[in-house]
Amino acid sequence: MDMSKQQLLIVDDEELNRAILSTMFSEEYDILEASNGKQAIEYIENREDMVLILLDVVMPVMDGFSVLDYMKEKELLEKVPVILITSMTSHESEGKAYKYGIADVMHKPFEPNIVRRRAKNIIELYQSKRNMEIRLKEQEITIREQEKKLHSSDEFMIDALSSVVEFRSAETGDHVRRIKYFTRILLKYLVKYFPKYNLTPQQIDQIARASALHDIGKIGIPDSILLKPGKLTAEEFEIMKTHTTIGCGVLEAFQNSYTEEFYQYCYDICRYHHERWDGKGYPDHLVGDQIPISAQIVSIADVYEALVSDRVYKTAYSNSVAYDMILSGECGQFSPDVLECFELAKEDFFNIVEVIKMFNFA
Repeated sequence: MDMSKQQLLIVDDEELNRAILSTMFSEEYDILEASNGKQAIEYIENREDMVLILLDVVMPVMDGFSVLDYMKEKELLEKVPVILITSMTSHESEGKAYKYGIADVMHKPFEPNIVRRRAKNIIELYQSKRNMEIRLKEQEITIREQEKKLHSSDEFMIDALSSVVEFRSAETGDHVRRIKYFTRILLKYLVKYFPKYNLTPQQIDQIARASALHDIGKIGIPDSILLKPGKLTAEEFEIMKTHTTIGCGVLEAFQNSYTEEFYQYCYDICRYHHERWDGKGYPDHLVGDQIPISAQIVSIADVYEALVSDRVYKTAYSNSVAYDMILSGECGQFSPDVLECFELAKEDFFNIVEVIKMFNFA
């Protein structure tokens, strides 16, 4: 066996037919011969670089269609082309053969030049297809690696920006991480029970990552207001409310660093996470579905996280009290869809809070 040549398998119970076909291709290919389907399968199982199978139909031990059954089961017919060489003239048999996905059917007695030319064309076609698939796979790997690097770069920038805000506002380093957890959980239920929002897995990931920047605008709020231990005055609260629009200004500086879709999620969440379903939120007093769903989800996650966490102006509420406060409307109005997701996520939210307490992350 010449290891430098590609393999071509001839399967026919008539030795003369094998000899004729072998002579036609032996100069270019390493010829393998099988007198029945069982021997053919042994060769196929141990193939190295098999570029074509010339397959007879009627054979002892195992016929050609049984070989095709095996190749179909192993999903090999797209990888190794098969030319069926048969003395049958039945259109039914040809139709059956083509349903397997074979490359061609030729009838005995065959014309050597025609067989050679068709075989060469089929081999070239399949190898071109295989080379194209390899190139596409390599390109896909390259693109995925580039996306992974961009994703890592995005995560670093997001973590850096959100950490600055947490440091200034004296919040724990796990505030943003919890918001992302809660957001992902809520989105899980939103996708399952409210398919009308048409969110893809990629969009869910983008929304969860964008949630980390919801309070980036607090970087522009004076310490006297941001760190005030008591209730804010009306004037101070008006200044605090500007963190939504300040944040959008900060994000604009990084607009070219993100994809358009991801930037839009960051912007929407930053600007609208304090809007309320009844229009009594800020800064734009949006009503109902005017509020992007990404901001609606992060809004309720942010409210719950704030309730169950210690802040400079309050101690943490228990899980159940925080849960009841949101459902009773004490913390503003949320959409019915989002509230239903929040109810469904109750156990998941409680578990996250308890695990965080258990390991003293806060």
